[in-house]
Parts: sequence; structure tokens; C-alpha cells
Amino acid sequence: MGGDWPRAYSEMSPVDQSELFSEPEPLAPDAGPAGRPLAVRMRPRLLSEVVGQDHILGPGSLLARLVALNQFGSLLFYGPPGTGKTSIAEAIARETRSRFVRVNAVMSNAAELREVLSGARRRPGEKTILFIDELHRFNKTQQDLLLPDVEQGVVRLIGATTHNPGFYIIPPLLSRSHLFRLEPLSEEAVAGVLARALADNERGLGSLGVTASPKILSALAVSSDGDLRRALNALEVIALGKGAPSAIEAGDLEVFARERRIRYDAGEDEHYDTISAFIKSCRGGDPDAAMYWLAKMLAGGEDPRFVARRLVILASEDVGLADPNALALAVAAHHAVDFVGLPEAELTLAHATLYIATAPKSNSATLALGEARRALSESPVQSVPAHLRDKSGQANKRMGQGKGYRYSHDYPEAVSGQDYLEHPVRLYSPKAVGAESAIAERLERWRRLRDSASGGSGKGLADRGGRA
Repeated sequence: MGGDWPRAYSEMSPVDQSELFSEPEPLAPDAGPAGRPLAVRMRPRLLSEVVGQDHILGPGSLLARLVALNQFGSLLFYGPPGTGKTSIAEAIARETRSRFVRVNAVMSNAAELREVLSGARRRPGEKTILFIDELHRFNKTQQDLLLPDVEQGVVRLIGATTHNPGFYIIPPLLSRSHLFRLEPLSEEAVAGVLARALADNERGLGSLGVTASPKILSALAVSSDGDLRRALNALEVIALGKGAPSAIEAGDLEVFARERRIRYDAGEDEHYDTISAFIKSCRGGDPDAAMYWLAKMLAGGEDPRFVARRLVILASEDVGLADPNALALAVAAHHAVDFVGLPEAELTLAHATLYIATAPKSNSATLALGEARRALSESPVQSVPAHLRDKSGQANKRMGQGKGYRYSHDYPEAVSGQDYLEHPVRLYSPKAVGAESAIAERLERWRRLRDSASGGSGKGLADRGGRA
């Protein structure tokens, strides 16, 4: 096998098709009316049958063009379970008339990998696609084994992973591959496939005579959370359980609704994406969104102390002096979560989340710290002025340290007019929001007092070249 092929795959006989592509899924005679699970039987045979991934397979998309021209190298498919990673790999193998070898990284090892690669080298006239499911499970050594044959084109690797490739795939392999992210399928896309599965007499459940209304199929699609495999498995169980031609009813879905699992991988992408959405919702003043993401994290098994720590950071980073009470409340919430524990601690997290989400916002503390660090890095480091230095001990006193210091409480509002930097520079700019508005007014009044205390000699910050 190899070289130019005279006919498109769709024009070939089933016998010819089977010679160039072997179905990787093992047969299970006791599963479903056609011997294999419904989710396997309903897999797309061509890329045009894939649903829900138009961003990578739509007209004019890069992946569709590469496959049509048969000019691709290695591919990495990254996304949640049940979004079509395996189906797309199989369809590519069919459409490019390639030998398809499937390896599951969970069960494989280096010896098997060497054997597979050796077999591909013994078939120089064939195009071999090596599909590795759960590629992130291979360690660095196992991934390194792939590099020479991928580099030389002995195999075209298609890797599938639910984990962020940037953290789990070695850089040399990443640099040699096109990366495509698959998204959870929409409710409409899942419901459409479910409807076809019920009606399909060849691969689906059509022979059972079971029907379902669009509303029922939509409800089942919603409970699958964008995972088509889960939806098809649930549909098959329900249909087989009916036992006779009939309609699926709402009551048939109850058990799946109760067992619905929130897609949440603590320590992985869902963890980071969800906490990012939570933080940005609090920062953006949207208490409804903040509560939704909080509920998702708790339902997914997130450590409540992690959420509490983020709230403490939010209180200083994003609320700041606009509402100084936010930090005290967030710290109290963190302590409460520790000694109360779940499930009651969920109420404490909800309390703190709503407070921070609805509080006035100011990042002036964050900006001031950044300005101070920039001043340190971009300008000569200032020495402590002599009048501010420690004067403890006879030696320090003889050197004149602390001499000329003005005790602030001896002056109105504790403003002496004295400088506290050798070269004063403005780093903190209060915002006119919440409690910080009063701070802005106070600092402006103090500036006038300093100018007055210095005799109006022009020693104010604005006159000394400080940044506004």
C-alpha cells in the first residue's frame, strides 16, 4: 500500500476501505444491538460528519486544508473528553488513506512504542498515522522516543490530550506539531447527534423503535456538559432499558440528572480557567457571575482554602483602600473556613465573595508598589536622609544621625513639612472611589500644609520633579 491512490475513500468498496484502515476499537458482542457501544458506532467516518468543531474544521480552516492536501505533519488535539479528538484522528486516517496505529499512553510503555515505530520503518511505502491517546501520560523519555521518527516523517503523530500541552508535552514535540484546541460541544450539536442516533437503523438505535422529543434530547444534551460520548452512552442505556418501542420521558432522565458530574479537574485547566473567571468577575463587580463560578468550584471539589486565599488577595489587589474593610473580612473568612470546614464554610465563602464583588474597586496599592519597584530599578537607590536615620547609641549621635528630625505630632495634623526621601517622587495616586476619595482629599490638604510649613519655599513634591 502506498503511492498515489486512484479513487477517493468515499468511492472505495468496504473491502478496500478495511484494507487501508482498521477500526481501533475492540468489538464487544454484548454491548448494544450492533455489538459495540453506541458512542463508538456513531463516530464520524469523514471530517464532514464531525459536529461542533467548526473553528478548526470549518470551510477554509487550516486543519481542513492540510488534510485535503494531505500535507500535514504531526497534530496535537487538546480538549475535554467527548469532544471528538479520537473521531477526528480516525477520519483523517480514512481520508488520507493512511495506515492507522492506535496507542493508549495509559496502558503502553517504551517497549511497545519502539515496536510500533520499528514496524512503521519496515513500511517505507506506506503513510502511517500513529495516534496516541492520553499523550500527556507518556513521560519525557517516552516522548523523546517519538522525536527521530516524527522528525524524519516515518510516522505522522496525532496526539490527543485533555491536559494543557504546554505543561505536559515536551517542547521539541510541541515545536514539531500543529496544536488544535477542541471545545465542548454545544447543546444543539449534541442533541442533533442524539436525534440521528435514535433514527439510524444501521449504526444507531433505530431498530429499537424508541423515540424522544426535541425537549427530552435537549435536556439530555445539557446534562452531558458538552461531552458527546457521555450523552450517547446515556441515550443507549435509556433506550435499551425501555424494552419495547416507546417514547423517552422526563422521568427516564432523572437518574442521569442526579448523577451529573461537573467537569472540573483540580490542578488542571478547569481549575485555572474557573478561578480566573471567578477573580475577574469579582474584580468586574458582577456578583452573579462570581457566585456561579464559586458554586462550580465547590461542586467540582475545589479546596475551599484555595478560594479563601484568592479572596484575601483580591481584597488588597482590587478593592484596596476603596474599602479597607474588605481585607479584614477576607482574612476572617479564611480563618473561618479553616475552623468551620465544609459544607458550612461555603456560606462564609459566599459572604466574602459577595462583599468583594460589590465593593468599590481600587488598584492604587498595586500600582504604587509597581511604581516604587520601577523607581528602584530605573534610578540610583536613594540613601536614607541623615535626619531619618536611627540615632540610638553614642556613635550614631556623634555622627549626627537623626539630627534635625521634626516630630510629626508637634505639627497640625501631624504634618511637619519635612521630606522623607532625599529626592521626593510621587508613587501613590489615590482614586476618587469609595473610601479612597477621602484619602485623596486628605493628601491634598496635607500637601498644602507641607508647603505652608516649609514657608512656601517651593519644596512641595510637584515643584521638585516628582511624578504626578
